[in-house]
Amino acid sequence: MSVLIICEKPSVAKTVALALGAAEQKDGYLSGDGLLVSWCIGHLISMADAGSYDERYKKWRYEDLPILPQTWKYAPTPGKEKQLAVLKELLHRSDVSEVVNGCDAGREGELIFRFVYEQAGCTKPFSRLWISSMEDSAIREGFAGRRAGTEYDALYQSALCRARADWLVGINATRLFSVLYHKTLNVGRVLSPTLNLLVERDGKITMFHKEKYHIVHIGCGGVDAESERISDAAAADALKTACEASQAVCVSLKKEKKTALPPKLFDLTLLQREANRVYGFTAKQTLDYAQSLYEKRFLTYPRTDSNYLTEDMAQTATGAAACASLYAGRGAYAGDRACHQQRQGFRPPRDYPHGGLCRQRL
Repeated sequence: MSVLIICEKPSVAKTVALALGAAEQKDGYLSGDGLLVSWCIGHLISMADAGSYDERYKKWRYEDLPILPQTWKYAPTPGKEKQLAVLKELLHRSDVSEVVNGCDAGREGELIFRFVYEQAGCTKPFSRLWISSMEDSAIREGFAGRRAGTEYDALYQSALCRARADWLVGINATRLFSVLYHKTLNVGRVLSPTLNLLVERDGKITMFHKEKYHIVHIGCGGVDAESERISDAAAADALKTACEASQAVCVSLKKEKKTALPPKLFDLTLLQREANRVYGFTAKQTLDYAQSLYEKRFLTYPRTDSNYLTEDMAQTATGAAACASLYAGRGAYAGDRACHQQRQGFRPPRDYPHGGLCRQRL
């Protein structure tokens, strides 16, 4: 009997297949050692358009709103029908006894797999391959410890709720405003609030007026004390005159020795912000670059909101730190010591399904 592993992208599927010994290339999948490894190319199944529920919804009319499906419909994503057919055939093969969801370890990856699994009408038992690293050892360990797919039902329901909310808001609000204002006005759950932030920020920039202010300084022996901002020039001059006619006395001096820890790891948002500041990258560019590095096994899973590493990534982190130290000419011991000092940066996997962004190898 064979085990079918479905990954989210061809590049990830190839990495997983080679790590588990399935190196024989077939049409739309790889096989070997009792395994079949295939892929989804992102979403192969999408929410059906409003017109598929009723012919009258093909025209945008105010009286038809709101459109609230009682039974949801789905349709193959245009241009991806061939790979969907491959997966359906593999799912129904008589020699396949188990299906493994190997899509990205997150809400969207869960939805991508479940849509294909359910729309194919498959009832075979399925499990979850949940990994944040594309290292061979991490893949083999994750496959050996794969968990029942039903343990991730809540994650799937969360993803399904998000997808349906997007559909309801997008379809109904877009049609409503387009009909009312006689032109196409796209409205979305994420698009509209984001656009509102941009409009508010642009308004603040447009309405900004420069205001003069004054600051009074006292400088002595390298020590600089300054006042708050003072809008009235006469008040600032009065404070300056008062200071010039007086003598400042230091009544106490307190010294403290503080230890500053290194900054925490990047999560995706922080990385996007820093990449924009330093290189001018858009958020999408940064995500695309990080995803590419992940698929090439240079970076851990990019879609993370954590600034910590999970405890099961300690070996990966130690190796990366040691390599970085050798590269910098500091020696392996320095890298191991640096990683040891940052043990407070690790958290249990149950608290953070994905660790912060970390280099996997040099």
